[in-house]
Amino acid sequence: MTKDNSAAVSEALSNLLDLERQALLAGDLKTIGILLEEKSVLVGQLANQNADSGDGLQPVQAKLKRNQELFDQALAGIRNVADRLGILREIRRSMNVYDAQGRREVIAELQERRLEKKA
Repeated sequence: MTKDNSAAVSEALSNLLDLERQALLAGDLKTIGILLEEKSVLVGQLANQNADSGDGLQPVQAKLKRNQELFDQALAGIRNVADRLGILREIRRSMNVYDAQGRREVIAELQERRLEKKA
């Protein structure tokens, strides 16, 4: 890979990482998926270059690290939401009550009450 071509790929990857960051901050998962394919190609092209020309990659590496941290935080947020939804589903299926002695008792399978109209 020539130095000019390497610089062009590095610049393209840098621009793509900026777009990815914007999509991560906006929560645009669809765009992130589209950018991921292109990012894989560009990273593969950069990996094929000579090791002695790696000095110009530090800004790209910093952006990759920054975006990885955003990915990690986004995944943690998604996990928190999934956990909370699981707790809410469990609350809908059962109810915890306490007796006069402070012992917990679970009332399971609460029936959903509906009003039925009759003619």
